[in-house]
Amino acid sequence: MKKILSFLFITLVHFSTYAQSSLIKNINGYTLNDSAQLIHFVAIQFTEDKVDKLFTAKDTLPKQDIRIIDGQGKTLLPGLIDAHGHVLSYGLSLMRVNLNGAQSEQEAVQRAINFKKDNNDSKWLLGQGWNQVLWKNKQYPQAVSLDEYFKNTPVWFKRIDGHLGANAKAMQLAGIDHTSVSPDGGEIIKDANGNPTGVFIDNAMELITNNIPENSAKEMQLALVKSMKALAKFGLTSVHDAGIDTANIEAYKALVAENNMPIRINAMIDINDENLNSLLKQGHFRTPDDKFIINSVKISADGALGSRGAALIKDYSDLPHHKGLMLYNQETLTLLIKTAMDAGFQVNTHAIGDNANKIVLDQYEKYITTEKIKQMRHRIEHAQILRLQDISRFSELGVIASMQATHATSDKNMAQDRLGEERILGAYAWKKLIKAKAIIAGGSDFPVESANPFYGLHASVTRQDHQNQPESGWFPQEAMTIKQAFQTFTLNAAFAAHQENIIGTLGKNKKADFILIDQDIFNIKASELWKTQVLQTWVNGEQVNYL
Repeated sequence: MKKILSFLFITLVHFSTYAQSSLIKNINGYTLNDSAQLIHFVAIQFTEDKVDKLFTAKDTLPKQDIRIIDGQGKTLLPGLIDAHGHVLSYGLSLMRVNLNGAQSEQEAVQRAINFKKDNNDSKWLLGQGWNQVLWKNKQYPQAVSLDEYFKNTPVWFKRIDGHLGANAKAMQLAGIDHTSVSPDGGEIIKDANGNPTGVFIDNAMELITNNIPENSAKEMQLALVKSMKALAKFGLTSVHDAGIDTANIEAYKALVAENNMPIRINAMIDINDENLNSLLKQGHFRTPDDKFIINSVKISADGALGSRGAALIKDYSDLPHHKGLMLYNQETLTLLIKTAMDAGFQVNTHAIGDNANKIVLDQYEKYITTEKIKQMRHRIEHAQILRLQDISRFSELGVIASMQATHATSDKNMAQDRLGEERILGAYAWKKLIKAKAIIAGGSDFPVESANPFYGLHASVTRQDHQNQPESGWFPQEAMTIKQAFQTFTLNAAFAAHQENIIGTLGKNKKADFILIDQDIFNIKASELWKTQVLQTWVNGEQVNYL
Protein backbone atom coordinates (compact mmCIF):
# COMPACT_ATOMS: atom_id res chain seq x y z
CA MET A 1 0.00 0.00 0.00
CA LYS A 2 2.83 2.40 0.89
CA LYS A 3 4.49 1.67 -2.47
CA ILE A 4 1.24 2.47 -4.33
CA LEU A 5 0.76 5.74 -2.42
CA SER A 6 4.39 6.62 -3.05
CA PHE A 7 3.95 5.96 -6.78
CA LEU A 8 0.76 8.05 -6.88
CA PHE A 9 2.50 10.91 -5.06
CA ILE A 10 5.44 10.87 -7.48
CA THR A 11 3.02 10.74 -10.44
CA LEU A 12 0.99 13.68 -9.10
CA VAL A 13 4.16 15.71 -8.54
CA HIS A 14 5.27 14.89 -12.09
CA PHE A 15 1.98 16.08 -13.59
CA SER A 16 1.79 19.16 -11.37
CA THR A 17 5.26 20.32 -12.42
CA TYR A 18 4.98 19.31 -16.07
CA ALA A 19 4.80 22.35 -18.33
CA GLN A 20 3.33 21.77 -21.76
CA SER A 21 5.11 23.38 -24.65
CA SER A 22 3.31 25.50 -27.20
CA LEU A 23 3.94 25.76 -30.92
CA ILE A 24 2.76 28.60 -33.11
CA LYS A 25 2.99 27.38 -36.68
CA ASN A 26 2.05 28.77 -40.08
CA ILE A 27 3.70 32.11 -39.42
CA ASN A 28 5.89 34.53 -41.32
CA GLY A 29 8.46 35.06 -38.58
CA TYR A 30 11.37 37.49 -38.42
CA THR A 31 13.97 38.17 -35.78
CA LEU A 32 17.50 39.43 -35.58
CA ASN A 33 20.08 37.12 -34.10
CA ASP A 34 22.70 38.28 -31.61
CA SER A 35 24.90 39.36 -34.54
CA ALA A 36 22.11 41.55 -35.91
CA GLN A 37 21.47 39.29 -38.90
CA LEU A 38 17.84 39.02 -39.99
CA ILE A 39 16.48 35.48 -39.60
CA HIS A 40 13.27 34.13 -41.12
CA PHE A 41 11.26 31.28 -39.54
CA VAL A 42 7.88 29.59 -39.94
CA ALA A 43 7.13 28.34 -36.41
CA ILE A 44 8.14 29.03 -32.83
CA GLN A 45 8.07 26.65 -29.87
CA PHE A 46 8.09 27.90 -26.28
CA THR A 47 7.58 26.48 -22.80
CA GLU A 48 6.24 28.77 -20.09
CA ASP A 49 8.20 32.03 -20.48
CA LYS A 50 11.11 30.75 -22.61
CA VAL A 51 11.59 30.08 -26.30
CA ASP A 52 12.63 26.49 -27.07
CA LYS A 53 13.25 26.68 -30.79
CA LEU A 54 12.59 28.50 -34.03
CA PHE A 55 11.71 26.35 -37.05
CA THR A 56 12.59 27.11 -40.66
CA ALA A 57 10.67 25.80 -43.66
CA LYS A 58 13.09 22.83 -43.86
CA ASP A 59 12.48 21.67 -40.28
CA THR A 60 10.01 19.02 -39.17
CA LEU A 61 7.49 20.36 -36.66
CA PRO A 62 6.63 18.43 -33.47
CA LYS A 63 3.07 17.04 -33.37
CA GLN A 64 2.72 15.24 -30.03
CA ASP A 65 2.60 16.46 -26.42
CA ILE A 66 2.43 20.04 -27.54
CA ARG A 67 -0.24 22.75 -27.79
CA ILE A 68 -0.48 23.84 -31.42
CA ILE A 69 -1.66 27.31 -32.42
CA ASP A 70 -2.28 28.24 -36.04
CA GLY A 71 -0.70 31.61 -36.85
CA GLN A 72 -2.84 31.83 -40.01
CA GLY A 73 0.07 33.09 -42.07
CA LYS A 74 0.48 36.29 -40.07
CA THR A 75 3.83 37.95 -39.45
CA LEU A 76 5.43 37.30 -36.07
CA LEU A 77 8.12 39.58 -34.61
CA PRO A 78 9.92 39.80 -31.29
CA GLY A 79 8.08 42.17 -28.97
CA LEU A 80 9.03 45.75 -29.71
CA ILE A 81 10.76 47.89 -27.09
CA ASP A 82 10.33 51.62 -26.55
CA ALA A 83 13.58 52.93 -25.09
CA HIS A 84 12.10 56.23 -23.90
CA GLY A 85 8.53 56.77 -22.74
CA HIS A 86 6.60 58.05 -19.74
CA VAL A 87 4.25 55.30 -18.63
CA LEU A 88 2.38 57.06 -15.83
CA SER A 89 1.99 60.27 -17.83
CA TYR A 90 0.63 58.23 -20.72
CA GLY A 91 -1.85 56.44 -18.48
CA LEU A 92 -2.98 59.73 -16.98
CA SER A 93 -3.21 61.26 -20.46
CA LEU A 94 -5.72 58.57 -21.37
CA MET A 95 -7.86 60.01 -18.58
CA ARG A 96 -7.31 63.69 -19.48
CA VAL A 97 -8.16 66.14 -22.26
CA ASN A 98 -6.40 64.99 -25.43
CA LEU A 99 -5.20 68.04 -27.37
CA ASN A 100 -2.97 66.20 -29.84
CA GLY A 101 -3.55 67.36 -33.37
CA ALA A 102 -5.80 70.31 -32.44
CA GLN A 103 -5.60 72.64 -35.45
CA SER A 104 -6.33 75.85 -33.55
CA GLU A 105 -6.50 77.33 -30.10
CA GLN A 106 -10.29 77.39 -30.44
CA GLU A 107 -10.39 73.66 -31.22
CA ALA A 108 -8.27 72.95 -28.14
CA VAL A 109 -10.67 74.99 -25.97
CA GLN A 110 -13.70 73.17 -27.44
CA ARG A 111 -12.13 69.78 -26.64
CA ALA A 112 -11.70 70.97 -23.05
CA ILE A 113 -15.34 72.06 -22.88
CA ASN A 114 -16.52 68.68 -24.20
CA PHE A 115 -14.31 66.78 -21.75
CA LYS A 116 -15.52 68.81 -18.77
CA LYS A 117 -19.15 67.95 -19.56
CA ASP A 118 -18.39 64.28 -18.92
CA ASN A 119 -16.02 64.86 -15.98
CA ASN A 120 -17.74 67.39 -13.75
CA ASP A 121 -16.15 66.04 -10.56
CA SER A 122 -12.61 67.01 -11.61
CA LYS A 123 -11.12 69.62 -9.27
CA TRP A 124 -8.49 70.50 -11.86
CA LEU A 125 -8.89 70.25 -15.62
CA LEU A 126 -5.74 68.61 -16.94
CA GLY A 127 -4.73 67.92 -20.51
CA GLN A 128 -1.81 67.77 -22.89
CA GLY A 129 -0.73 67.63 -26.50
CA TRP A 130 -1.33 71.12 -27.93
CA ASN A 131 1.15 72.44 -30.46
CA GLN A 132 0.92 76.05 -31.62
CA VAL A 133 3.07 75.23 -34.66
CA LEU A 134 -0.05 73.59 -36.16
CA TRP A 135 -2.10 76.75 -35.68
CA LYS A 136 -2.55 79.41 -38.35
CA ASN A 137 -0.99 82.22 -36.28
CA LYS A 138 1.60 79.87 -34.69
CA GLN A 139 1.28 81.91 -31.48
CA TYR A 140 1.30 80.55 -27.94
CA PRO A 141 -2.22 80.31 -26.43
CA GLN A 142 -3.54 82.88 -23.99
CA ALA A 143 -5.12 82.15 -20.62
CA VAL A 144 -8.05 84.38 -21.55
CA SER A 145 -9.13 81.79 -24.13
CA LEU A 146 -9.91 79.41 -21.26
CA ASP A 147 -11.07 81.89 -18.62
CA GLU A 148 -14.44 82.55 -20.26
CA TYR A 149 -15.41 78.89 -19.84
CA PHE A 150 -13.43 77.85 -16.75
CA LYS A 151 -13.67 80.76 -14.33
CA ASN A 152 -13.67 78.58 -11.22
CA THR A 153 -11.76 75.54 -12.47
CA PRO A 154 -7.96 75.67 -12.56
CA VAL A 155 -6.63 74.47 -15.91
CA TRP A 156 -3.19 73.09 -16.75
CA PHE A 157 -2.60 72.02 -20.33
CA LYS A 158 0.83 70.76 -21.34
CA ARG A 159 2.29 71.41 -24.75
CA ILE A 160 3.13 68.39 -26.94
CA ASP A 161 6.73 68.45 -25.63
CA GLY A 162 5.50 68.33 -22.02
CA HIS A 163 5.93 72.02 -21.26
CA LEU A 164 3.67 75.04 -20.64
CA GLY A 165 0.01 76.25 -20.18
CA ALA A 166 -2.35 77.52 -17.39
CA ASN A 167 -5.49 79.62 -16.99
CA ALA A 168 -6.17 82.56 -14.64
CA LYS A 169 -7.61 80.38 -11.86
CA ALA A 170 -4.52 78.16 -11.83
CA MET A 171 -2.27 81.22 -11.73
CA GLN A 172 -4.35 82.71 -8.93
CA LEU A 173 -3.90 79.55 -6.83
CA ALA A 174 -0.16 79.72 -7.50
CA GLY A 175 0.04 83.41 -6.62
CA ILE A 176 1.27 84.37 -10.07
CA ASP A 177 0.73 87.97 -11.22
CA HIS A 178 2.56 90.80 -13.00
CA THR A 179 5.09 91.01 -10.16
CA SER A 180 6.16 87.37 -10.42
CA VAL A 181 9.78 86.78 -11.39
CA SER A 182 10.92 83.91 -13.61
CA PRO A 183 12.93 81.28 -11.68
CA ASP A 184 16.38 80.10 -12.72
CA GLY A 185 16.14 77.71 -15.65
CA GLY A 186 12.60 78.78 -16.49
CA GLU A 187 10.46 81.59 -17.84
CA ILE A 188 7.02 83.09 -17.17
CA ILE A 189 5.89 84.49 -20.51
CA LYS A 190 4.31 87.95 -20.15
CA ASP A 191 2.44 90.20 -22.57
CA ALA A 192 3.33 93.76 -23.57
CA ASN A 193 1.76 95.07 -20.35
CA GLY A 194 3.81 92.73 -18.16
CA ASN A 195 0.94 90.41 -17.30
CA PRO A 196 1.51 86.64 -17.38
CA THR A 197 -0.09 85.04 -20.43
CA GLY A 198 -0.47 81.59 -18.88
CA VAL A 199 2.55 80.12 -20.65
CA PHE A 200 5.29 78.67 -18.44
CA ILE A 201 8.58 77.25 -19.70
CA ASP A 202 10.78 74.56 -18.07
CA ASN A 203 11.50 75.23 -14.37
CA ALA A 204 8.73 77.86 -14.21
CA MET A 205 6.17 75.07 -14.67
CA GLU A 206 6.68 74.01 -11.06
CA LEU A 207 5.04 77.25 -9.93
CA ILE A 208 1.78 75.74 -11.22
CA THR A 209 2.32 72.01 -10.89
CA ASN A 210 3.20 72.26 -7.19
CA ASN A 211 -0.45 73.17 -6.59
CA ILE A 212 -1.97 70.23 -8.46
CA PRO A 213 -3.15 67.51 -6.02
CA GLU A 214 -1.04 64.38 -6.14
CA ASN A 215 -2.50 61.11 -7.33
CA SER A 216 -3.26 58.52 -4.70
CA ALA A 217 -1.35 55.23 -4.76
CA LYS A 218 -4.42 53.43 -6.10
CA GLU A 219 -5.00 56.05 -8.82
CA MET A 220 -1.38 55.71 -9.84
CA GLN A 221 -1.62 51.92 -10.09
CA LEU A 222 -4.80 52.13 -12.16
CA ALA A 223 -3.15 54.61 -14.53
CA LEU A 224 -0.06 52.41 -14.89
CA VAL A 225 -2.07 49.30 -15.75
CA LYS A 226 -4.24 51.25 -18.19
CA SER A 227 -1.08 52.59 -19.80
CA MET A 228 0.72 49.24 -20.04
CA LYS A 229 -2.28 47.53 -21.62
CA ALA A 230 -2.62 50.33 -24.16
CA LEU A 231 1.10 50.05 -24.93
CA ALA A 232 0.80 46.28 -25.36
CA LYS A 233 -1.96 46.88 -27.89
CA PHE A 234 0.59 48.80 -29.98
CA GLY A 235 2.98 45.82 -29.90
CA LEU A 236 5.24 47.04 -27.11
CA THR A 237 6.33 44.30 -24.72
CA SER A 238 8.90 46.42 -22.87
CA VAL A 239 9.31 50.13 -22.13
CA HIS A 240 12.08 52.20 -20.58
CA ASP A 241 10.22 54.53 -18.22
CA ALA A 242 12.20 57.74 -18.42
CA GLY A 243 12.41 59.31 -14.97
CA ILE A 244 10.12 58.19 -12.15
CA ASP A 245 9.93 59.06 -8.46
CA THR A 246 9.61 56.96 -5.32
CA ALA A 247 5.80 56.92 -5.36
CA ASN A 248 5.82 55.66 -8.94
CA ILE A 249 8.38 52.99 -8.08
CA GLU A 250 6.26 51.81 -5.14
CA ALA A 251 3.18 51.68 -7.40
CA TYR A 252 5.07 49.39 -9.79
CA LYS A 253 6.22 47.19 -6.92
CA ALA A 254 2.62 46.89 -5.73
CA LEU A 255 1.61 45.74 -9.21
CA VAL A 256 4.48 43.24 -9.22
CA ALA A 257 3.20 41.82 -5.93
CA GLU A 258 -0.26 41.45 -7.47
CA ASN A 259 1.20 39.83 -10.62
CA ASN A 260 -0.39 42.69 -12.55
CA MET A 261 2.39 43.84 -14.89
CA PRO A 262 1.11 43.40 -18.48
CA ILE A 263 4.50 44.32 -20.00
CA ARG A 264 8.12 44.80 -18.91
CA ILE A 265 9.31 48.07 -17.44
CA ASN A 266 12.92 49.27 -17.18
CA ALA A 267 12.60 52.24 -14.84
CA MET A 268 14.99 55.19 -14.63
CA ILE A 269 15.16 56.90 -11.23
CA ASP A 270 14.43 60.63 -11.47
CA ILE A 271 17.61 62.38 -10.35
CA ASN A 272 15.49 64.99 -8.54
CA ASP A 273 13.68 62.47 -6.35
CA GLU A 274 13.99 63.47 -2.70
CA ASN A 275 14.89 59.88 -1.83
CA LEU A 276 17.65 59.66 -4.45
CA ASN A 277 20.47 58.82 -2.04
CA SER A 278 18.44 56.05 -0.44
CA LEU A 279 17.45 54.62 -3.84
CA LEU A 280 21.04 54.64 -5.05
CA LYS A 281 22.20 53.02 -1.83
CA GLN A 282 19.67 50.19 -2.34
CA GLY A 283 21.38 49.37 -5.63
CA HIS A 284 19.84 47.77 -8.69
CA PHE A 285 16.41 46.15 -8.47
CA ARG A 286 15.13 43.25 -10.54
CA THR A 287 12.11 40.96 -10.21
CA PRO A 288 12.65 37.22 -10.82
CA ASP A 289 10.56 37.36 -14.02
CA ASP A 290 12.38 40.49 -15.27
CA LYS A 291 9.09 42.36 -15.54
CA PHE A 292 10.44 45.29 -13.53
CA ILE A 293 14.05 46.44 -13.27
CA ILE A 294 15.87 49.54 -12.04
CA ASN A 295 19.52 50.08 -12.94
CA SER A 296 19.63 53.66 -14.24
CA VAL A 297 18.93 57.29 -13.42
CA LYS A 298 17.42 60.02 -15.59
CA ILE A 299 18.84 63.55 -15.69
CA SER A 300 17.50 66.42 -17.82
CA ALA A 301 20.18 68.82 -19.03
CA ASP A 302 18.09 71.24 -21.10
CA GLY A 303 14.62 71.93 -22.47
CA ALA A 304 12.90 71.29 -25.80
CA LEU A 305 13.45 72.76 -29.25
CA GLY A 306 9.82 73.71 -29.85
CA SER A 307 9.71 76.01 -26.82
CA ARG A 308 13.27 77.22 -27.57
CA GLY A 309 14.39 75.71 -24.29
CA ALA A 310 17.01 73.45 -25.90
CA ALA A 311 20.48 74.76 -25.05
CA LEU A 312 22.36 75.86 -28.18
CA ILE A 313 25.97 77.01 -28.56
CA LYS A 314 24.95 79.94 -30.76
CA ASP A 315 21.74 81.96 -30.87
CA TYR A 316 18.53 80.51 -32.23
CA SER A 317 18.32 81.35 -35.90
CA ASP A 318 14.77 82.66 -35.41
CA LEU A 319 15.38 84.46 -32.09
CA PRO A 320 18.56 86.56 -31.78
CA HIS A 321 20.26 86.80 -28.40
CA HIS A 322 18.57 83.61 -27.17
CA LYS A 323 20.45 80.32 -26.73
CA GLY A 324 17.97 78.26 -24.71
CA LEU A 325 18.38 77.00 -21.17
CA MET A 326 20.61 74.59 -19.28
CA LEU A 327 18.57 73.29 -16.36
CA TYR A 328 21.61 72.94 -14.06
CA ASN A 329 24.79 74.91 -13.71
CA GLN A 330 28.00 73.10 -14.58
CA GLU A 331 28.89 72.28 -10.98
CA THR A 332 25.50 70.74 -10.19
CA LEU A 333 25.32 68.71 -13.40
CA THR A 334 28.81 67.36 -12.73
CA LEU A 335 27.81 66.34 -9.20
CA LEU A 336 24.66 64.55 -10.38
CA ILE A 337 26.42 62.57 -13.10
CA LYS A 338 29.34 61.61 -10.88
CA THR A 339 27.08 60.62 -7.97
CA ALA A 340 25.05 58.25 -10.13
CA MET A 341 28.10 56.73 -11.83
CA ASP A 342 29.87 56.24 -8.51
CA ALA A 343 26.80 54.38 -7.24
CA GLY A 344 27.09 51.96 -10.18
CA PHE A 345 24.06 53.23 -12.09
CA GLN A 346 23.70 53.81 -15.79
CA VAL A 347 23.24 57.54 -16.44
CA ASN A 348 20.63 58.54 -19.03
CA THR A 349 20.75 62.28 -19.66
CA HIS A 350 18.19 64.24 -21.66
CA ALA A 351 20.05 66.54 -24.05
CA ILE A 352 18.47 68.16 -27.09
CA GLY A 353 20.51 71.24 -28.01
CA ASP A 354 24.06 71.02 -29.37
CA ASN A 355 25.42 72.78 -26.29
CA ALA A 356 23.64 70.40 -23.93
CA ASN A 357 24.89 67.38 -25.89
CA LYS A 358 28.45 68.71 -25.94
CA ILE A 359 28.43 69.41 -22.20
CA VAL A 360 26.99 65.99 -21.35
CA LEU A 361 29.49 64.21 -23.59
CA ASP A 362 32.27 66.23 -21.96
CA GLN A 363 31.06 65.16 -18.52
CA TYR A 364 30.76 61.54 -19.57
CA GLU A 365 34.24 61.60 -21.04
CA LYS A 366 35.57 63.01 -17.79
CA TYR A 367 34.14 60.20 -15.67
CA ILE A 368 34.16 57.20 -18.04
CA THR A 369 37.70 56.42 -17.00
CA THR A 370 37.59 52.62 -16.80
CA GLU A 371 36.14 49.79 -18.89
CA LYS A 372 33.82 48.96 -15.97
CA ILE A 373 32.26 52.42 -16.06
CA LYS A 374 32.05 52.29 -19.87
CA GLN A 375 30.19 48.98 -19.63
CA MET A 376 27.42 50.71 -17.71
CA ARG A 377 26.30 51.86 -21.20
CA HIS A 378 25.51 55.45 -20.33
CA ARG A 379 23.03 57.13 -22.62
CA ILE A 380 21.98 60.46 -24.02
CA GLU A 381 18.23 60.70 -24.30
CA HIS A 382 17.12 62.40 -27.55
CA ALA A 383 20.60 63.43 -28.82
CA GLN A 384 18.66 65.61 -31.21
CA ILE A 385 21.07 68.34 -32.27
CA LEU A 386 24.75 67.48 -32.44
CA ARG A 387 27.88 69.22 -33.58
CA LEU A 388 29.27 67.11 -36.39
CA GLN A 389 32.50 66.59 -34.44
CA ASP A 390 30.55 65.17 -31.50
CA ILE A 391 28.90 62.36 -33.48
CA SER A 392 31.96 60.07 -33.35
CA ARG A 393 32.21 60.50 -29.57
CA PHE A 394 29.18 58.28 -28.94
CA SER A 395 30.92 55.15 -30.19
CA GLU A 396 34.28 56.16 -28.72
CA LEU A 397 32.80 56.57 -25.24
CA GLY A 398 30.36 53.66 -25.52
CA VAL A 399 27.47 56.10 -25.09
CA ILE A 400 24.11 55.04 -26.49
CA ALA A 401 22.03 57.52 -28.49
CA SER A 402 18.46 56.99 -27.28
CA MET A 403 16.48 58.68 -30.06
CA GLN A 404 12.87 59.08 -31.11
CA ALA A 405 12.31 59.06 -34.87
CA THR A 406 8.90 60.71 -34.79
CA HIS A 407 10.46 63.80 -33.23
CA ALA A 408 12.03 64.48 -36.62
CA THR A 409 8.77 64.24 -38.55
CA SER A 410 6.98 66.33 -35.92
CA ASP A 411 9.72 68.97 -35.78
CA LYS A 412 10.38 69.25 -39.52
CA ASN A 413 8.07 72.28 -39.81
CA MET A 414 10.08 74.37 -37.35
CA ALA A 415 13.50 72.77 -36.74
CA GLN A 416 15.33 74.43 -39.61
CA ASP A 417 13.85 77.81 -38.65
CA ARG A 418 15.25 77.31 -35.15
CA LEU A 419 18.65 75.99 -36.25
CA GLY A 420 19.50 77.39 -39.68
CA GLU A 421 21.07 75.63 -42.64
CA GLU A 422 24.33 74.51 -41.01
CA ARG A 423 23.28 73.21 -37.60
CA ILE A 424 20.38 71.25 -39.08
CA LEU A 425 22.93 68.89 -40.67
CA GLY A 426 23.75 67.54 -37.21
CA ALA A 427 20.11 67.28 -36.15
CA TYR A 428 18.19 63.98 -36.09
CA ALA A 429 21.33 62.60 -37.73
CA TRP A 430 20.57 58.89 -37.57
CA LYS A 431 22.59 57.74 -40.56
CA LYS A 432 25.64 59.77 -39.52
CA LEU A 433 25.50 58.15 -36.08
CA ILE A 434 25.11 54.66 -37.55
CA LYS A 435 28.03 55.22 -39.91
CA ALA A 436 30.05 56.33 -36.89
CA LYS A 437 29.16 52.96 -35.27
CA ALA A 438 26.97 54.48 -32.57
CA ILE A 439 24.17 52.38 -31.12
CA ILE A 440 20.75 53.99 -31.53
CA ALA A 441 18.00 52.79 -29.21
CA GLY A 442 14.57 53.57 -30.66
CA GLY A 443 11.67 55.06 -28.78
CA SER A 444 8.86 57.58 -29.00
CA ASP A 445 8.87 59.81 -25.88
CA PHE A 446 5.16 59.08 -25.46
CA PRO A 447 2.88 60.81 -24.62
CA VAL A 448 4.76 63.66 -26.32
CA GLU A 449 4.51 61.56 -29.50
CA SER A 450 2.32 58.57 -30.28
CA ALA A 451 3.41 55.40 -28.51
CA ASN A 452 2.80 53.37 -31.69
CA PRO A 453 6.24 51.93 -32.61
CA PHE A 454 5.18 51.45 -36.22
CA TYR A 455 4.96 55.23 -36.48
CA GLY A 456 8.58 55.28 -35.34
CA LEU A 457 9.60 52.63 -37.86
CA HIS A 458 7.85 54.56 -40.62
CA ALA A 459 9.52 57.86 -39.65
CA SER A 460 12.92 56.15 -39.41
CA VAL A 461 12.71 54.75 -42.93
CA THR A 462 10.86 57.51 -44.79
CA ARG A 463 11.47 60.71 -42.78
CA GLN A 464 7.95 61.62 -43.89
CA ASP A 465 4.63 62.28 -42.19
CA HIS A 466 1.59 60.12 -42.81
CA GLN A 467 0.69 62.19 -45.87
CA ASN A 468 4.05 61.17 -47.42
CA GLN A 469 5.44 64.66 -47.04
CA PRO A 470 7.90 65.97 -47.89
CA GLU A 471 7.90 64.00 -51.11
CA SER A 472 11.45 62.64 -50.92
CA GLY A 473 11.67 62.73 -47.14
CA TRP A 474 13.02 65.41 -44.82
CA PHE A 475 16.82 65.31 -45.19
CA PRO A 476 16.44 61.80 -46.65
CA GLN A 477 20.18 61.13 -46.46
CA GLU A 478 19.62 60.47 -42.73
CA ALA A 479 16.97 57.77 -43.26
CA MET A 480 17.50 54.22 -41.98
CA THR A 481 16.85 50.97 -43.78
CA ILE A 482 13.94 48.93 -42.42
CA LYS A 483 16.40 46.47 -40.87
CA GLN A 484 18.29 49.28 -39.12
CA ALA A 485 15.06 50.79 -37.86
CA PHE A 486 13.81 47.39 -36.65
CA GLN A 487 17.09 46.91 -34.81
CA THR A 488 16.65 50.18 -32.91
CA PHE A 489 13.31 48.97 -31.50
CA THR A 490 14.52 45.44 -30.69
CA LEU A 491 18.14 44.40 -30.21
CA ASN A 492 19.51 47.91 -29.61
CA ALA A 493 16.78 48.90 -27.18
CA ALA A 494 17.34 45.67 -25.24
CA PHE A 495 21.08 46.34 -25.20
CA ALA A 496 20.43 49.84 -23.87
CA ALA A 497 18.75 48.23 -20.83
CA HIS A 498 21.37 45.47 -20.32
CA GLN A 499 18.68 42.96 -21.36
CA GLU A 500 19.92 41.74 -24.73
CA ASN A 501 20.43 38.24 -23.28
CA ILE A 502 16.72 37.80 -22.57
CA ILE A 503 14.69 40.06 -24.91
CA GLY A 504 15.00 42.00 -28.15
CA THR A 505 15.47 38.86 -30.26
CA LEU A 506 13.86 35.43 -30.41
CA GLY A 507 15.94 32.29 -29.92
CA LYS A 508 16.56 29.42 -27.55
CA ASN A 509 16.16 30.45 -23.88
CA LYS A 510 15.12 34.00 -24.77
CA LYS A 511 11.91 35.28 -23.24
CA ALA A 512 8.76 34.38 -25.17
CA ASP A 513 7.88 38.01 -25.91
CA PHE A 514 6.48 38.40 -29.42
CA ILE A 515 3.72 39.98 -31.46
CA LEU A 516 1.58 38.96 -34.42
CA ILE A 517 0.87 41.70 -36.96
CA ASP A 518 -1.23 42.05 -40.09
CA GLN A 519 1.46 42.77 -42.70
CA ASP A 520 5.05 41.90 -43.55
CA ILE A 521 6.99 45.04 -42.66
CA PHE A 522 10.04 43.81 -44.59
CA ASN A 523 8.14 43.40 -47.84
CA ILE A 524 5.74 46.33 -48.12
CA LYS A 525 6.07 49.90 -49.30
CA ALA A 526 7.78 52.00 -46.65
CA SER A 527 4.89 54.45 -46.84
CA GLU A 528 2.58 51.71 -45.48
CA LEU A 529 4.60 50.93 -42.34
CA TRP A 530 2.65 53.23 -40.02
CA LYS A 531 -0.60 51.46 -40.91
CA THR A 532 0.55 48.14 -39.39
CA GLN A 533 -1.98 46.66 -36.96
CA VAL A 534 -1.06 44.45 -34.01
CA LEU A 535 -3.24 41.35 -33.73
CA GLN A 536 -1.76 39.72 -30.62
CA THR A 537 0.86 40.59 -28.02
CA TRP A 538 2.58 37.90 -25.93
CA VAL A 539 4.77 38.53 -22.87
CA ASN A 540 6.47 35.76 -20.91
CA GLY A 541 4.67 33.19 -23.06
CA GLU A 542 1.20 34.53 -22.22
CA GLN A 543 -1.10 36.55 -24.44
CA VAL A 544 -1.78 40.01 -23.03
CA ASN A 545 -5.42 40.92 -22.44
CA TYR A 546 -5.76 44.53 -23.61
CA LEU A 547 -9.13 45.11 -21.90
